[in-house]
Amino acid sequence: MLGGIMMLLPILGIGALHGAEPESPAEIICEGQYTGHLQGIAGNGVDTIYWSFTYTVVKTDLEGRILASVDGPYHHGDICLAGDKLYVAWSNKFNEPGADSKVYIYSADDLSLLTVVPVPEATFGAGGMDHQDGHFFIIGGLPHEYEENYVYEYDGELNYLRTHVLPSGHTHLGIQTACFHDDCWWFGCYQKDGSPGLLKADRDLKLIGAYDISPAIGLIGWGEGRFWMAKHFGEKWQAKVVPMAPDEKLGLIPAR
Repeated sequence: MLGGIMMLLPILGIGALHGAEPESPAEIICEGQYTGHLQGIAGNGVDTIYWSFTYTVVKTDLEGRILASVDGPYHHGDICLAGDKLYVAWSNKFNEPGADSKVYIYSADDLSLLTVVPVPEATFGAGGMDHQDGHFFIIGGLPHEYEENYVYEYDGELNYLRTHVLPSGHTHLGIQTACFHDDCWWFGCYQKDGSPGLLKADRDLKLIGAYDISPAIGLIGWGEGRFWMAKHFGEKWQAKVVPMAPDEKLGLIPAR
């Protein structure tokens, strides 16, 4: 019997016998090249990642192989997965009042479009979203003269509830991505003129940190203390994700 167990060690690895999680790959590259840049990512925490490019939503496995894809109108933004549905923030313009903001809802299985819901409260352009405790939270653009950001809260049917104010100072073009993980909110921003690339807030949306690192094109939680952060590479537009871990001083650092 002992000999049989020892024969399994090269296949399973010693950690597998003790119930340890397998190590994350160094990166996952999304198959293909797209018309617009990556706007956000989502995932089920097990075996699937969703990638929202400006005109295209893509579903892949953890080797980056395409399982499904769907084209949509400009400008698809950051996304979130809730149950068996994929929610994509969309707007026709950004960083000025009066945007036509909506949420496109797709089947998480085959990416067929299920419905579209208006969210006009995101007046500067809905750019991203995530969910917490059955509610959805939408972020987006910001005119240059504003010194605070806004997070719009909705119930599970996307009925508007309230607006939260983040006293962040100005961030270039508002907030690009939203991720609720490890009981905190992580907001990715573009960096310009010294503005932060990452805002961190507690579960009540009280700002608790601002950092230089910029997960502006995608961030998702993947187990306790673990994230995938999106990056561009190569020709326009190709994307990948790399593993990250939280850090008190820097916000996020490459995972070991």
